[in-house]
Amino acid sequence: MSPDVAPATGRSRRRAPVGAVLADRLDDAAVVDAAVRLAAARGAPLLLIAVLPPLPPRAAARSDGVATRVVLGRALSRVGRSGVDHRPAAYHRPAGRAGRLDAAKGLLDVAVAHRCPLLVVSRTGPAGLDAGTVMEAAAIRGGPLVHAAPPVTWAPLAAPAGRFGGAGGGPFRPVSGAAPE
Repeated sequence: MSPDVAPATGRSRRRAPVGAVLADRLDDAAVVDAAVRLAAARGAPLLLIAVLPPLPPRAAARSDGVATRVVLGRALSRVGRSGVDHRPAAYHRPAGRAGRLDAAKGLLDVAVAHRCPLLVVSRTGPAGLDAGTVMEAAAIRGGPLVHAAPPVTWAPLAAPAGRFGGAGGGPFRPVSGAAPE
Protein backbone atom coordinates (compact mmCIF):
# COMPACT_ATOMS: atom_id res chain seq x y z
CA MET A 1 0.00 0.00 0.00
CA SER A 2 1.45 3.40 -0.94
CA PRO A 3 2.02 5.97 1.82
CA ASP A 4 -0.71 8.32 0.59
CA VAL A 5 -3.45 5.66 0.62
CA ALA A 6 -5.38 5.07 3.81
CA PRO A 7 -7.98 2.40 4.53
CA ALA A 8 -11.51 3.72 4.87
CA THR A 9 -14.46 1.43 5.58
CA GLY A 10 -13.41 -1.51 3.46
CA ARG A 11 -11.89 0.40 0.55
CA SER A 12 -8.84 2.58 0.11
CA ARG A 13 -8.80 6.26 -0.77
CA ARG A 14 -6.11 8.84 -1.35
CA ARG A 15 -5.34 11.19 1.50
CA ALA A 16 -6.24 14.80 0.90
CA PRO A 17 -3.15 16.94 0.29
CA VAL A 18 -2.00 19.99 2.21
CA GLY A 19 -1.74 22.92 -0.20
CA ALA A 20 1.12 25.42 -0.31
CA VAL A 21 0.57 28.60 -2.33
CA LEU A 22 3.85 29.70 -3.95
CA ALA A 23 4.05 33.07 -5.70
CA ASP A 24 7.79 33.25 -6.51
CA ARG A 25 8.52 35.48 -3.51
CA LEU A 26 10.90 35.28 -0.56
CA ASP A 27 8.01 34.24 1.68
CA ASP A 28 7.70 30.96 -0.24
CA ALA A 29 10.34 29.42 2.05
CA ALA A 30 8.20 30.04 5.14
CA VAL A 31 5.10 28.76 3.33
CA VAL A 32 6.84 25.53 2.30
CA ASP A 33 8.30 24.95 5.77
CA ALA A 34 4.87 25.34 7.41
CA ALA A 35 3.18 23.16 4.77
CA VAL A 36 5.80 20.41 5.12
CA ARG A 37 5.31 20.36 8.90
CA LEU A 38 1.53 20.12 8.53
CA ALA A 39 1.70 17.47 5.79
CA ALA A 40 4.17 15.33 7.75
CA ALA A 41 1.98 15.52 10.85
CA ARG A 42 -1.08 14.42 8.83
CA GLY A 43 0.79 11.85 6.76
CA ALA A 44 -0.50 13.59 3.65
CA PRO A 45 1.16 14.69 0.41
CA LEU A 46 1.79 18.32 -0.54
CA LEU A 47 -0.01 20.18 -3.29
CA LEU A 48 2.37 22.90 -4.49
CA ILE A 49 0.23 25.56 -6.18
CA ALA A 50 2.29 27.90 -8.37
CA VAL A 51 0.74 31.34 -8.84
CA LEU A 52 1.37 32.41 -12.44
CA PRO A 53 0.71 35.68 -14.26
CA PRO A 54 -2.58 36.10 -16.13
CA LEU A 55 -3.01 34.34 -19.45
CA PRO A 56 -3.00 36.66 -22.48
CA PRO A 57 -6.44 37.40 -23.91
CA ARG A 58 -7.78 34.75 -26.28
CA ALA A 59 -5.22 32.23 -25.03
CA ALA A 60 -6.64 28.83 -24.25
CA ALA A 61 -6.06 27.45 -20.79
CA ARG A 62 -2.92 25.36 -21.00
CA SER A 63 -0.50 23.60 -18.79
CA ASP A 64 2.55 25.81 -18.17
CA GLY A 65 5.02 23.15 -17.11
CA VAL A 66 8.11 25.33 -17.49
CA ALA A 67 6.61 28.35 -15.73
CA THR A 68 5.34 26.13 -12.92
CA ARG A 69 8.77 24.55 -12.44
CA VAL A 70 10.37 28.00 -12.28
CA VAL A 71 8.04 29.14 -9.49
CA LEU A 72 8.42 25.84 -7.61
CA GLY A 73 12.22 25.79 -8.00
CA ARG A 74 13.07 27.23 -4.58
CA ALA A 75 10.55 25.03 -2.81
CA LEU A 76 11.51 21.69 -4.32
CA SER A 77 14.82 21.45 -2.45
CA ARG A 78 13.05 21.93 0.89
CA VAL A 79 10.32 19.46 -0.02
CA GLY A 80 12.86 16.91 -1.27
CA ARG A 81 14.80 17.00 2.00
CA SER A 82 11.63 16.41 4.00
CA GLY A 83 10.69 13.25 2.12
CA VAL A 84 7.03 14.31 1.83
CA ASP A 85 5.31 13.31 -1.42
CA HIS A 86 4.26 16.28 -3.55
CA ARG A 87 2.48 17.16 -6.76
CA PRO A 88 2.39 20.48 -8.63
CA ALA A 89 -0.59 22.57 -9.69
CA ALA A 90 -0.81 25.92 -11.46
CA TYR A 91 -3.09 28.88 -10.90
CA HIS A 92 -3.25 31.81 -13.33
CA ARG A 93 -4.21 35.11 -11.74
CA PRO A 94 -7.27 36.78 -13.27
CA ALA A 95 -6.56 39.31 -16.01
CA GLY A 96 -7.79 42.87 -15.94
CA ARG A 97 -9.46 44.65 -13.09
CA ALA A 98 -11.04 41.88 -11.09
CA GLY A 99 -12.76 42.34 -7.74
CA ARG A 100 -10.86 42.15 -4.47
CA LEU A 101 -11.78 38.51 -3.78
CA ASP A 102 -11.71 37.18 -7.35
CA ALA A 103 -8.07 36.04 -7.24
CA ALA A 104 -8.64 34.31 -3.90
CA LYS A 105 -11.80 32.59 -5.17
CA GLY A 106 -9.93 31.26 -8.19
CA LEU A 107 -7.15 29.96 -5.96
CA LEU A 108 -9.71 28.21 -3.77
CA ASP A 109 -11.24 26.63 -6.90
CA VAL A 110 -7.85 25.07 -7.71
CA ALA A 111 -7.50 23.78 -4.13
CA VAL A 112 -11.01 22.27 -4.13
CA ALA A 113 -10.43 20.66 -7.54
CA HIS A 114 -7.48 18.80 -5.97
CA ARG A 115 -9.49 17.89 -2.81
CA CYS A 116 -7.27 20.05 -0.62
CA PRO A 117 -8.82 20.75 2.81
CA LEU A 118 -5.95 22.94 4.10
CA LEU A 119 -4.01 25.73 2.40
CA VAL A 120 -0.86 27.42 3.66
CA VAL A 121 -0.64 31.00 2.39
CA SER A 122 1.83 33.80 3.13
CA ARG A 123 0.52 36.63 5.30
CA THR A 124 2.14 39.12 2.95
CA GLY A 125 1.38 37.49 -0.39
CA PRO A 126 0.63 39.31 -3.64
CA ALA A 127 -2.45 41.53 -3.83
CA GLY A 128 -5.58 39.42 -3.53
CA LEU A 129 -3.65 36.30 -2.50
CA ASP A 130 -2.44 37.25 0.97
CA ALA A 131 -3.63 35.11 3.86
CA GLY A 132 -6.24 37.61 5.05
CA THR A 133 -7.97 37.82 1.68
CA VAL A 134 -7.83 34.06 1.09
CA MET A 135 -9.23 33.44 4.60
CA GLU A 136 -12.09 35.84 3.89
CA ALA A 137 -12.90 34.14 0.58
CA ALA A 138 -12.70 30.71 2.25
CA ALA A 139 -15.07 31.85 5.00
CA ILE A 140 -17.59 33.05 2.41
CA ARG A 141 -17.24 29.82 0.45
CA GLY A 142 -17.23 27.53 3.50
CA GLY A 143 -13.73 26.08 3.16
CA PRO A 144 -10.95 25.02 2.87
CA LEU A 145 -9.09 25.99 6.02
CA VAL A 146 -6.32 28.56 5.54
CA HIS A 147 -3.12 28.64 7.58
CA ALA A 148 -1.19 31.93 7.52
CA ALA A 149 2.57 31.49 7.27
CA PRO A 150 4.58 34.28 8.89
CA PRO A 151 6.69 36.47 6.62
CA VAL A 152 10.41 35.91 6.39
CA THR A 153 12.28 38.08 8.86
CA TRP A 154 14.53 40.55 7.14
CA ALA A 155 17.93 41.42 8.52
CA PRO A 156 20.32 43.79 6.82
CA LEU A 157 23.63 42.39 5.71
CA ALA A 158 26.30 43.37 8.21
CA ALA A 159 29.88 43.90 7.10
CA PRO A 160 32.60 42.87 9.54
CA ALA A 161 34.16 45.70 11.50
CA GLY A 162 37.19 47.22 9.85
CA ARG A 163 36.04 46.70 6.29
CA PHE A 164 34.47 49.11 3.86
CA GLY A 165 34.92 52.20 6.00
CA GLY A 166 33.88 50.54 9.26
CA ALA A 167 35.26 51.34 12.70
CA GLY A 168 38.73 49.92 12.02
CA GLY A 169 39.44 51.75 8.78
CA GLY A 170 39.92 49.71 5.69
CA PRO A 171 40.96 49.93 2.11
CA PHE A 172 38.82 53.00 1.43
CA ARG A 173 39.24 56.55 2.69
CA PRO A 174 36.24 58.81 3.14
CA VAL A 175 35.77 61.33 0.37
CA SER A 176 35.96 64.94 1.50
CA GLY A 177 35.87 68.28 -0.21
CA ALA A 178 39.62 68.85 0.18
CA ALA A 179 42.16 67.09 -1.98
CA PRO A 180 44.68 64.87 -0.17
CA GLU A 181 48.07 66.47 0.49
